[in-house]
Amino acid sequence: MTGPAISGHVDGAALSLVWVAPLVGLLLSIAILPLAAPRLWHRHYGKVAAFWALLLLVPFALAEGPEAVASEAIHAAALEYVPFVILLFALFTISGGVLVRGNIHGSPAVNTGLLAIGTLLASVIGTTGASMVLIRPLIRANDGRRRNAHVVVFFIFLVSNIGGSLTPLGDPPLFLGFLQGVDFFWTTRHVAFETAILVAILLPLFYLLDRWFFAREEPSKPRDPTPDSTVGLSGLRNLPLLAGVIGAILLSGLWNPGVSFDLYGTRVPLQAVARDVALVALALISLAITPTEYRERNGFEWEPIVEVAKLFAGIFATLIPAILILKAGLDGAAAPLVALVSDEAGAPRPAMYFWLTGLLSSILDNAPTYLVFFNLAGGNAAELMTAKAHTLAAISGGAVFMGALTYIGNAPNFMVLAIARNRGVAMPSFFGYMAWSWGVLAPCFALVTWATFL
Repeated sequence: MTGPAISGHVDGAALSLVWVAPLVGLLLSIAILPLAAPRLWHRHYGKVAAFWALLLLVPFALAEGPEAVASEAIHAAALEYVPFVILLFALFTISGGVLVRGNIHGSPAVNTGLLAIGTLLASVIGTTGASMVLIRPLIRANDGRRRNAHVVVFFIFLVSNIGGSLTPLGDPPLFLGFLQGVDFFWTTRHVAFETAILVAILLPLFYLLDRWFFAREEPSKPRDPTPDSTVGLSGLRNLPLLAGVIGAILLSGLWNPGVSFDLYGTRVPLQAVARDVALVALALISLAITPTEYRERNGFEWEPIVEVAKLFAGIFATLIPAILILKAGLDGAAAPLVALVSDEAGAPRPAMYFWLTGLLSSILDNAPTYLVFFNLAGGNAAELMTAKAHTLAAISGGAVFMGALTYIGNAPNFMVLAIARNRGVAMPSFFGYMAWSWGVLAPCFALVTWATFL
C-alpha cells in the first residue's frame, strides 16, 4: 500500500552541534532534577521532557522546513520509539501478573542464586520482564537487613542489563537492531563469550561482598517485616502470554509479505504492524485474565512505564539531530568522533566502538545510542553481521553492558530504582550509584576489551 511520497529530508552534514543542546538539556534534567527538586520532578517530568522536545522541534522545523522535520520525527516514532515502548509495555504488563508468593531469607547464597536466575531469564523475557518479576521478591527477602542497597545495585548490573545481551527480547537496543535486520540469534552466537566473562566475575564478587555485609548485620536488628514462608508462583496463565511475546517477535523477523504502509514518507512493513498489535493484545489479555489481587500483592502500578514512555519520547525526539549528524560521517560535525572509531585506513576499531557506544549509552540511554553507532558503522545489517561482525558485537555489548553505568542507561534501571525506593531501600543517589558502577564494572569492561576487542 502506498501513500503520498514525502521528499523532504534533513541533511545531517549541514547541521551544527548546537542542535544537540536540547538533548543535553534533557539528560541533565534527568540526572539533576530528581535530586535537586524531587517533588517538582515527580509531578512534572513529562512536561520537562516535552519542553526540551519542543525546544528542538519548533526551531528545527523553522530552520529545516516543517515537512522535512516532520518526516524525520515520524520516522523515529514509527520505526523506533513506538515499537520500543510497546515491547516494554507488553513485558511490563504480563510479567506484572506473575506473583512470586511467600518469602525466603536473603542470605548471600540465596541472593546470589536469585541474581543468577534473573540473569538467565533476562534474555528470555527481557530485562524489563525479569526485573519486574524478581525485584520485589528479592527486596522482600532482604527487608530485614540494615544494609541491602548493594543487592539492588548488583541486580541492576546483572538482571536489568548484562543478562539481556543474548537476544532481541533481552534488551531494547538489541530489539532495535532486530528491527534493522539483525538476525534473532546473532547476539546469542557473538556476544555470549563477553557475557560469560562478566557473569563469571560479578556473581562471585557479589557473593563475597554480600557475605561481608551479612556478617556485619547487628544481632539486635528489627524483626523481619516479611518473615520466611513457603514460596510459590501464581499467575501462571501469564507464562503462555510471555511465550506469545517471543513468538510475535520471531514471526516479525521471519515473515515478510512484502506489504508496507507509507506514513508521511516512512515505510512501515505489515509484519511490524502485526507484531505491535499482537503485543498490545497479549498485554490486554493479561490484564483481563489475571486476578487483581495478584497485581496488588505485586505492588503493580503504571507509574514506572508511564515515566519511561514520557521521558523516552523526549529522548527519541531530541536525539534526531545527533543521529543525522553521525550518519553524515566524516562530512558532519561529529567528524572527530567518527575518526576515533576508525583507523588510518578507515577500518573500524571494535574497542573504540565498544567504549564509545557504552559510555554514551550510560547517559543517552542505550537504545537510541545503539542506533547511532549502528548507523555510524554503516547501518547495513547484512554487512555488520558478517564482514563487520566484530564491530557489531562491540556495539551490541557496549550498549547492553554499559547501560548499567547509570540509572538512566536502560529503561529497567529506572523502574527498579523507583520500586526499591518505594519499598524503603536506601538506594544511592545518581552519582552515588555511579561510584558503585564505575568501581565495580569499569575493570570488568577493561578485561572484556582486552580479551575480545583488541
